[in-house]
Amino acid sequence: MDYLAIIIITFISGVVGTGLGGLVGVFLKRDSNKVVSLLLSFAAGIMLAVVCFDLMKEPIDMMNEGLMPDYTPWIVIASVAAGYALVYLLNYIIDKRTNHEVAHIDAQHPQTADDLDELIHADHFKSHKDRKNNLFVAGVVMMLAIALHNLPEGMVIGASYAITDNLVDNLFSGSGFIMALVICLHNIPEGMAVSVPLVAGGMGRIKSALLTALSGLPTVFGALLGYVLGGINDVMLVVSLGFASGAMLYVVFCELLPEAILMWKSKLPAFTLFVGVLVGFLLVLF
Repeated sequence: MDYLAIIIITFISGVVGTGLGGLVGVFLKRDSNKVVSLLLSFAAGIMLAVVCFDLMKEPIDMMNEGLMPDYTPWIVIASVAAGYALVYLLNYIIDKRTNHEVAHIDAQHPQTADDLDELIHADHFKSHKDRKNNLFVAGVVMMLAIALHNLPEGMVIGASYAITDNLVDNLFSGSGFIMALVICLHNIPEGMAVSVPLVAGGMGRIKSALLTALSGLPTVFGALLGYVLGGINDVMLVVSLGFASGAMLYVVFCELLPEAILMWKSKLPAFTLFVGVLVGFLLVLF
């Protein structure tokens, strides 16, 4: 029953969240970079608070209770570093392999209809067919990249639920639910970044939205993996919590925040990050 609950909550967080972003991208002709920027920074703040005030704190509480040895902080640090390094490596591989494929696409993913219009009418595209093909490739590349990122994000949810007592009764409370909620929130703009170039590249709206939603499916597998590893023993629970924390810290500092600032060069994204940290702190307490 616990596994079914994990599957359902992460399906909503990953597939439904990304799919909702896909629907927004294909049916809305214009969106606001400012709103998306604030959404990303707010989600980043909540993630940061949950990681620092809950996920990384749990192993220390276990050590203080005598369940873990005195060198537990070093296990946490090593696990966090490993999680951060793995996601960094995955991003490096993706960038290296896809830069050639999207060499004629702007380095920043198109976020609005205006961005796509600029790409479509750019002089360096030789023909209408070439323009559509390049945009389609950009959408596919983005879909694969997000699918790969969703695996460690799912592990964060699974590892968070591994420390939840009576999971079914507490499915909608605690750090696991908070992480599922904020990951769902930050999957919305990611889904938009996938579906918009797919539609511009000639794919149908419904098909684009469905493919975008499927890119969130690895969240489910990642959550099951994190939950299983965390349930083996206390040491594996600490390792999985640290690994998931490192993966999420990479997402916060190397993806969400830079993207939010690039989309709106203002101090407001930093302010919403601050608000997100405070909200995340309150959510962890209650």
